[in-house]
Amino acid sequence: MKNWQTKKLGEVCDFYRGLTYSKKDEVDFSENIVLRSNNIDLINNSLNLDDLRYINDKITIPEIKKVKKGSIIICTANGSKSHLGKVALIDKDYGYAFGGFMGQLIPRKEINSKYFFYILRSDLYKKHLAKISSGANINNLKFSDLSELEIQLPPLTEQHRIVKILDEVFADVARAKENAEKNLKNSRELFESYLQSVFENPGKDWEEKTLGDIGKPSMCKRILKNQTSAVGEIPFYKIGTFGKTPNAFISKEIYNEFRAKYSFPKKGDILISASGTIGRRVRYDGEPAFFQDSNIVWIGNDEKQVLNDYLYVFYEFCDWKPSKGATIARLYNSNLTSIKIVFPKSLSEQKSIVAKLDALSAETKRLEAIYKQKLADFEELKKSVLKKAFDRKL
Repeated sequence: MKNWQTKKLGEVCDFYRGLTYSKKDEVDFSENIVLRSNNIDLINNSLNLDDLRYINDKITIPEIKKVKKGSIIICTANGSKSHLGKVALIDKDYGYAFGGFMGQLIPRKEINSKYFFYILRSDLYKKHLAKISSGANINNLKFSDLSELEIQLPPLTEQHRIVKILDEVFADVARAKENAEKNLKNSRELFESYLQSVFENPGKDWEEKTLGDIGKPSMCKRILKNQTSAVGEIPFYKIGTFGKTPNAFISKEIYNEFRAKYSFPKKGDILISASGTIGRRVRYDGEPAFFQDSNIVWIGNDEKQVLNDYLYVFYEFCDWKPSKGATIARLYNSNLTSIKIVFPKSLSEQKSIVAKLDALSAETKRLEAIYKQKLADFEELKKSVLKKAFDRKL
């Protein structure tokens, strides 16, 4: 490509810092509107105007502290490193100010603002960000560092051509992503709809009971903090690691003693979380493990009335109706035992229902995996097209 130049970012734009103001200047509503870091969508690099900040009308905001059409606002400081350097293109003259943890990049006449914006969405820019933010002040971005980024700058006519192609590709990808996300949502809703229909439309030979009629709520013996260690023989699952990787262990001696003396789940019992996110389920596989008392519970079910496999799918549908305290929801025994469950008297019919739900769940997960991979592929496609654009290969 002829007439392409390599320039530093600082040579093609001017940088302006945002408006600083104090907390006492904030009001419920005014004509003085200030954009902050949360007004830049991290995923889409677009403006999000849902949560605006207002400051006193008596404060005069300099024009240079207001966003300009064709400029790009950038997050220059944030408590989260992942948000540092995120950008959004200003598509019109809003008249809004931008805050002190923000900056405004105003492109000079030799660079198309949309072309500049696409550069700031590329891996080239992201790699530069990672490099300059890896030091001590990782949550603050200096323009002197940002300005050193080397970019490829073609003539304006070529910039316009590239922008036109990128706009079309990104619009097509956005539509494809929207369809994939819709299909992802639909596949999950299909399973949930069938699950709901099973329990809301019982057959003639079905019973309705409470979980308390099925079995007794149970939990493991309490484990004290000084009885745990960071490494050991027997995994001890707390509410935060339930269904995940354990970070605490108990000795085999305590495990054997407590398992013999106190309540303990049998293989196949369905363990459920009773605090925080209520109703997370884990099938106990019979392997040596211990579970935090009161936070992880189970119904001592003999499977004479209801199969554990049926309980497992019912728990996904179940409305737990936990008790809500000041800080955290909790499922007490009284909540658990009063929950109503409907089920076929026939254990073979229960097995048939579970088999159908398992098959539908497997198909739902297969479709979800396909759609999630599509979404990931779309992101890779955008990266690939941007790279070609700035490698002079578009």
